[in-house]
Amino acid sequence: MGVTVNRSWEPGYSGMATFCKVPLALAPEDLRDADVAIVGVPLDGRVTNRPGARFGPRAIRQACPGSSPTRPHLGIGVDPLVDLRVVDYGDIEPTPSGWDRDVEIVRARVSDVLTAGAVPIVLGGDHSLALATQSAVAAHLGERGYHIVQFDTHTDTGPAVNGKLTHGTPMRLLVEGGVIDGDQIVQLGLRGYWPDTTVFDWMRSVGMRWHLMDEIEERGIDAVVSDVIAEIASRDVPAYLSVDVDVLDPAFAPGTGTPEPGGLTTRELLRAIRRIAAAVPVIGMEVVEVAPPYDHAEITALAAHRCVLEALSAIAGRRREAASLNPATP
Repeated sequence: MGVTVNRSWEPGYSGMATFCKVPLALAPEDLRDADVAIVGVPLDGRVTNRPGARFGPRAIRQACPGSSPTRPHLGIGVDPLVDLRVVDYGDIEPTPSGWDRDVEIVRARVSDVLTAGAVPIVLGGDHSLALATQSAVAAHLGERGYHIVQFDTHTDTGPAVNGKLTHGTPMRLLVEGGVIDGDQIVQLGLRGYWPDTTVFDWMRSVGMRWHLMDEIEERGIDAVVSDVIAEIASRDVPAYLSVDVDVLDPAFAPGTGTPEPGGLTTRELLRAIRRIAAAVPVIGMEVVEVAPPYDHAEITALAAHRCVLEALSAIAGRRREAASLNPATP
C-alpha cells in the first residue's frame, strides 16, 4: 500500500513531504486497503482577491513536525496514523489556464479514492475546487446521500455570471446544477460585508441554512455544533467537512486570500471538527484557502494541518468505539 518516503530517524523538516510522512500512493491500485487518502489541489486561478493558495498543499504537509508517521491524540486516546491506514495520493497536475480540465482532474482523483473505499481529504487550493470534490461525492452517494458542513467566512453562493466558477460561486453552482440539494448544506462562521440580501434570499429559497458569527458568539460554538450534529443524525447520512481557513479570525490565520476580522479561534474550530467527526460518519473533507505568502510563522498552515489531524483522530476514535460495540467489525 504505497511507498514509504522516509527513514525512521529523519527529522520532520528533512526528507520527502507527504502528509506526516505517510506512504505515497502514485496510482489507484496503491489505494487498496487505505482508510484515508490525502489529495493535494494546488490551484488558485479562480480567486477574486489575493492569490497564493496554490502553495497551500505543500505548506500544510510541511506543518507536521516529527519523522515517523505517529500522532497520538491526547484527548481522544487514539493515534490516527496508526489506527487508520492513511496514504498521500499526491497532487493533481494543474494545467496553465486549464480551468475546465482541472475540474475534471480533481473530480477523477477524488473518485479514485471513493471507489477504493477510502475517505478523501483534499488540501487546497482555493474553494472553487468544491465544485469538483462535491461532484465526485454526489456521483458516489447521490444528491441526498450526504450533508455538507461548511466552515467559512463567506457563503460562496454568489451569482455565477454565465456559469463562471470562482471561489465565490461553487456552492451556488452545485445547487443550481442539481449536484446537491440546498437543504443538504449548512454553513458556520459567516460574517463580514458580503454577500448582499439578494444572495441570502436565494439561499433561503433553496433551503440552505447558516449560522452567523453573531449567533455563535451569543449561543457558543458548542450549542451551534450540537444543532448541526442533530440535523445530520436525523437524516442518517454521512457528513462532508468543507473548511475554509478564513473562517478563523486573521489573528489565527493571516495566511489566506480573503481574511475577515471577527472569526473563530483555532481552538473553537478544532473542537467543532472533532465533535462532528466523532458524532457522525465522515465521507470526506477539504481544507482550502491557505495562502502561505501571507502567513506568519506558518500559523495558518499549522491550523489547517491540525484541522485534518482532528478529523482523522475523531474518525479513528469513532471506528474504535464501533468495533468495541460490535466484535465482528473489522
